[in-house]
Amino acid sequence: MKFSIVDAFTDRLFGGNPAGIVMFPDGADFPSDEIMIKTAAELRYSETAFIKKLGNETFNIRYFTPVSEVDLCGHATIASFHALLNQGMIKPGKYINITLAGELEIMADNDLILMDMAYPKIFDTIFSEEDINELYSVMGLDSRAQGICSRYSDIELIPKKVSTGLIDIMLPVKNENELEKINPDLESLTALSEKHKVVGVHAFTVNSGDGKIHSRNFAPLYGIDEEAATGTSNGALTYYLYDYGIIRLDSLNNIVQGEKLERPSKIVTQLILENGNEKIRVGGSAVILASGEINI
Repeated sequence: MKFSIVDAFTDRLFGGNPAGIVMFPDGADFPSDEIMIKTAAELRYSETAFIKKLGNETFNIRYFTPVSEVDLCGHATIASFHALLNQGMIKPGKYINITLAGELEIMADNDLILMDMAYPKIFDTIFSEEDINELYSVMGLDSRAQGICSRYSDIELIPKKVSTGLIDIMLPVKNENELEKINPDLESLTALSEKHKVVGVHAFTVNSGDGKIHSRNFAPLYGIDEEAATGTSNGALTYYLYDYGIIRLDSLNNIVQGEKLERPSKIVTQLILENGNEKIRVGGSAVILASGEINI
C-alpha cells in the first residue's frame, strides 16, 4: 500500500507540520489498532493518518499518534488530501471525510486544502484562580497580566477549554516574548491535561507586531512535546477569539505556529454561518517530502 510523508500548512519543504500518510487500496480494511499505533511510532511523526476509501467522494480517515488514536487531526487531514491529489487518487473538488469527530467536508485543490472542523464548543468549566496560576506555572510563566489584550484594551482574556473536534485549553499570553519564553514541565503538563480532560494546551498571543496571531501547542499526554501546526487547536482558537469579539464572521484569519521549532507554519481559518450554525474552516497548503510503498 502507498504511503507519503507530507509537510502541511506550508508551501516549502521542511516547514509546517509533517505527517505520515498511509493510503489503503480500494476494498482494503484497516489493520488492527496495535498495527496502526506501531506504524505511527515507527514513522515518528506527531500523527499518522490511515485512509480508507468508501466511495468516489467519501473517505474514512483514522489518526494515530505514536501512543494512541485521536479523534481528529487537522494537519494530517490537509496532508492526506494533498497526498491523494498527488497520487492521482482524487481530482480537485469537494469530499467527505468520516472521522471519529464526525463527518467533515473537505475542499481540495492543488494549491489549497480547506477542511471543516467539528462544530465548535466552549466548555462551561471555569478555571479557578488557583487553576489559572497552576496553568501558567506549568508552562514556565507568571500568570500576572498574561491575558491583557492590548490591541483591544477593554478585553481581558482568560484560559478556557474549547473544542472543534479535540478539547484543548486556550492559554492567552501577553506578547511574542512571553510566547517564546514558554518552557513547560512536560510531566506536570501531562498530569494537568489528564486532570482537566484535555489533549493539551494551545498558547497564543494577539499582541504581535505583524498583526497576525501567533501560537504554540503542547500535548505531551499524547506523546507530542510541541507541535509545529495544529489545525484543530487553531480552529478552536478561532472560535475562542470570535466569542470575545476579536475575530469577525467570514474574515480570513492568519495564524503563525512552529517558529520556536524552526518550522514556521501558515494556517488560515474562517468562521462562517451555515443554516444558522457556526462553522469553522481551517486550511493551508502542503508539500510532499517522500512517497513509496509500506508493508503493513
